[in-house]
Amino acid sequence: MSRVKKGVNALKGRKNVLRKTKGFRFGRSTKERAAYDALVHAGAYAFAHRRDKKNDFRRLWTVRLNSALRPHNISYSKFIGAMKKKGFEVDRKILAALAKDNPESFSRLVAKVSA
Repeated sequence: MSRVKKGVNALKGRKNVLRKTKGFRFGRSTKERAAYDALVHAGAYAFAHRRDKKNDFRRLWTVRLNSALRPHNISYSKFIGAMKKKGFEVDRKILAALAKDNPESFSRLVAKVSA
């Protein structure tokens, strides 16, 4: 069997890794092994933080709703419980947007739910 030199392929892989780590600090943007390591970690963090982002937003919506409900003398948990009992199927994202952008509509909704 004839000998196959793989210099071109190795350089191509190295070039791709270093291109993806452009802008990283210290040796992680210039040294192949450190760059590969940085890419692996970056991918793991990106995956985990995409999951965390969903939790962060749900927490934000809860805080916004609670602060919008306090002037109506009702807590967040009591409001959500009342909504479930009445059969309202509006998610927290929509409720928080309504409370922030359209307070008069939100007040009507609160009155309907708490009545």
